[in-house]
Amino acid sequence: MPDHDPDETTESLDRPDAERPPESGAHTESGADSESDAGTGRDDAGADAATPDEPSTSDYDLTEGSLLRPLVGLSAPIVLTQLLQVVYNLVDTFWVGRLGGEAVTALSFSWPPIFALISLGGGLTLAGSVLVAQHKGAGNIDRVNEVAGQTLAFVTLFSLLLGGVGYLLAPTFLRLIGAEPGSTVFAYSLEYMRVIFLGVWFMFGFFVFQSLLRGWGDTRTPMYLMAVSVAVNVVLDPVFIFGFADNPLFGILGARGLEAALLDATGFTGHGVEGAAMATILSRALATVPGVALLFSGHLGLSLSLGDLWLDRETVAKIVEIGYPASIEQSSGALSYSAMTAIIAIVGPTAVAAFGICARLTSFVFLPAVGLGMGTETAVGQNLGADRSDRAKRAVYLALGMLTATYVFVSGAAVVWAEPIVGVFIQGADSAPIVAIGREFMTIVAPTFVFMGAFQVLKGCFNGAGNTRAAMIMSVTSVWGLQVLPAYLLVTTFDMGTTGAWWALAIMHVGSALIVAAWFLRGTWTESVVEEDEPSVAPAD
Repeated sequence: MPDHDPDETTESLDRPDAERPPESGAHTESGADSESDAGTGRDDAGADAATPDEPSTSDYDLTEGSLLRPLVGLSAPIVLTQLLQVVYNLVDTFWVGRLGGEAVTALSFSWPPIFALISLGGGLTLAGSVLVAQHKGAGNIDRVNEVAGQTLAFVTLFSLLLGGVGYLLAPTFLRLIGAEPGSTVFAYSLEYMRVIFLGVWFMFGFFVFQSLLRGWGDTRTPMYLMAVSVAVNVVLDPVFIFGFADNPLFGILGARGLEAALLDATGFTGHGVEGAAMATILSRALATVPGVALLFSGHLGLSLSLGDLWLDRETVAKIVEIGYPASIEQSSGALSYSAMTAIIAIVGPTAVAAFGICARLTSFVFLPAVGLGMGTETAVGQNLGADRSDRAKRAVYLALGMLTATYVFVSGAAVVWAEPIVGVFIQGADSAPIVAIGREFMTIVAPTFVFMGAFQVLKGCFNGAGNTRAAMIMSVTSVWGLQVLPAYLLVTTFDMGTTGAWWALAIMHVGSALIVAAWFLRGTWTESVVEEDEPSVAPAD
């Protein structure tokens, strides 16, 4: 394939009819109303015809009417679902923190390689979301189910492969990012990683479910399932970590008598750090299994069949074409996190523990931006599929306005209450230096939150357009050129310690926002609408 600008057009989505389906009730000379309904399977809501069962009322069609309300309605559940995703990590950190600094450091070493491998498949789930959104916008409902099934099947196979690789290479990954073989931290990290990799499909399966429904316009159903899963994890985590011996949960509940009785009956004293991974995987399964089953039920708009899972070479090629840049982008970001962990490990394990806590806190802070970015992705995808680039642009500007207003308050709170916020997640005699380093992180990085938020929204615009290559180029350039390299130089050459690493993060936030904004203002992203060569739904006669 010849080289070309990622912002150049990647052709247009082939649709049953040359024009966007007319709105219901509009007069056309050739009876296009009936043709639109028969040929595209769309009714006024643009979703109900997807299944003969009772249609879902949870999905949004963003190609008609007001944009503000559906954009907020679509993004808010995404924010809450992402919040629940982060709660998994925060719950692990909270309970594992009761084991001491070494246990928290083990989590800080474990997650970068886990994120790196999971991100390789994450881009493929994004491809499913883009294809579903644009086919829905174009009215190709049968193709929606086909690409959804193909995405589920292909990502499932890919996740099993990654799980095997991760399990076998976990010790190598830990050595590469600076964990010391033979240490307690190394042993804890290895135990945690291997359990996660054994159950990695339960994580991937939910990511696919969430992405496909997001493209369709339903973000509430994944939120409900994730809420149940997190609630279970909050209880399972301390049980699997501490068992029934000095379990802080029973202390909080004032149920030490019950704890003693359970210890006498079972003798179970927990699995420590490894138990946190076990609880996470079991809890994830409670969201993934019913979620995947719902995709086949027809009750959510999507109605997959077993035939949709049989891999088709052309469809898989399209998924890979759209998904591989996003996979590179996401895995590059995860690898940069690994690189940052290794750089900070030069300073010492106390710095690594502080970085791990602050990284989880900032992932929480970025939830509104991630949610608005994913909502923007769906809005842009549906509207470009329906030839409504004007509405796609409006959705982006609306999202940016809401985000800016939010982060004025978020950044201020993070700076003012930095010390107590960080202190929640670490206790013990060795906690004071960790909290001090974390406080400095917030003071330097928090004022730049709005820039990183803007980057997330604008990146969602490019992804929704199917222009994942542009998002990849901007992300890779930012995290390596503006973050990792400056961090290494500031920590080593200029001997600034963690202060230099935190300034590198701040530089990256501001620089990446300026880069993506300049690319967005060029306007060529509106041409990047994905093409499907042979849609299975033909125009009505």
